[in-house]
Amino acid sequence: MTTHLNTAAMNNLSPADFMPLEKERRADAIVRPSLSYWQDAWRRLRANRRALWSLYLIVGLLSFSYLLPLIVSFDATGQDLTQISQAPSTGRSSLIVDTTPWTGRFAKHGDDAADLRKATGLEIVGEPHTESVRLAWQPVEGAIGYNVFRHLLTPSGDTDLGLPLGQTELANQVSFEDRLKLQSVTYFYSIQPFNRSGELGDYATIEVTPRHATSIESAITRGLISLEQKSSAVGQEIELKRHVMGTDYLGRDILARLVYGGQTSLFIGIIAPLLFVFIGVVYGGVAGYMGGRVDEIMMRFADFVIALPFLLFMILFRVAMGIGPGESGVTPMLIALVALGWPTAARLVRGQVLQLREQPFVEAAQLMGANSHYLIWRHMLPNVMGVVLVSLTFSIPTAIFTEAFLSFIGMGVAPPTPSWGAMCNDGVKSFLSHPHELLFPAIFISLTVLAFNLLGDGLRDALDAKMKG
Repeated sequence: MTTHLNTAAMNNLSPADFMPLEKERRADAIVRPSLSYWQDAWRRLRANRRALWSLYLIVGLLSFSYLLPLIVSFDATGQDLTQISQAPSTGRSSLIVDTTPWTGRFAKHGDDAADLRKATGLEIVGEPHTESVRLAWQPVEGAIGYNVFRHLLTPSGDTDLGLPLGQTELANQVSFEDRLKLQSVTYFYSIQPFNRSGELGDYATIEVTPRHATSIESAITRGLISLEQKSSAVGQEIELKRHVMGTDYLGRDILARLVYGGQTSLFIGIIAPLLFVFIGVVYGGVAGYMGGRVDEIMMRFADFVIALPFLLFMILFRVAMGIGPGESGVTPMLIALVALGWPTAARLVRGQVLQLREQPFVEAAQLMGANSHYLIWRHMLPNVMGVVLVSLTFSIPTAIFTEAFLSFIGMGVAPPTPSWGAMCNDGVKSFLSHPHELLFPAIFISLTVLAFNLLGDGLRDALDAKMKG
């Protein structure tokens, strides 16, 4: 029966049945091209979304500090004294005013009175603006003068009238002009009469919100109006320079200072760790690979360097380089960080290399005739990259914070050169009244630290030879 079926099947064959079959995929065939160690690491890094976005953020911060000034012109030291500690805004208009001193108002006072009455008729003369606020009131019987106060809050009593601006200069003067660092905020002015014996009367208060204004002279000097427009400019409104992130306590643009401050902070925060981590990798790798007496001597020297006080050597470097008080100390800071920061990375790398020397794959490579150069570059270095990158990611924020501390005590970046750390130190002083001066540089420092930490975690996983797959 079986023979009959086979014969029938052979009779039904056609020439197409004898054509070669298409090449089938073998189960053990390589389905993707072979990748090198670094290509495989890049593939796994791209699969880590947090690390990849952190890399984009770091590139963005570097572009913000180094490429943006090539496209847009910034002035990090220019001052606009009419916009001191201004909050972030996309634009601000200003009224051009004549700042000629006010002659004031005068009235005849009566004889001394037993009890001083409360000042009445307190009013604002003209339009209040940041160049001048003019007050006038009715004379109080028996008063020989008036105390003038300014407060940011509503006064709660005679002892809470605010900042004393002064007294009326003449006995019959019933007016006062305030020109003391006015801003576009609400003020509460109080007038309190006093007599010849020094007795104080009850006070009167008025609420005022000055409008932002610019003097004619300042507008011409800053190029806001031309000299030919001087006669007709009073009362006109002009658009001031925009400060997207506001201004600091000296009227300097915070955005411009963040751009140039990033150049200083990122330079110190990245270059110094890269240098001393590289030195530490080489030093620790040699000590761990050589072992024995050489390792003992090299690590005792590293322990000696760790014991050296950083601040003392920072001072010595400044003195040796002839840098005096008030001068920028970026160079000695960089030298001190590199000279005293490498032992930590050296000890980490040395411990990893000592451990790797005993691994079976290293012994197998030695039995197959691998030389020292091959062992270091193909086995030792890839396996310690995770530890090195973790050390680097912690060193970068430490370097940034060190720069901020040294700038605070006057040994780092000297004014007017900006840095994110120095801007934070300046912003702390006015945080309660003007928080944007601290928040913006603090945000940039935080983003930088977070980005490097997340990138370091991603690189550690991508470069770990044990996690290949």
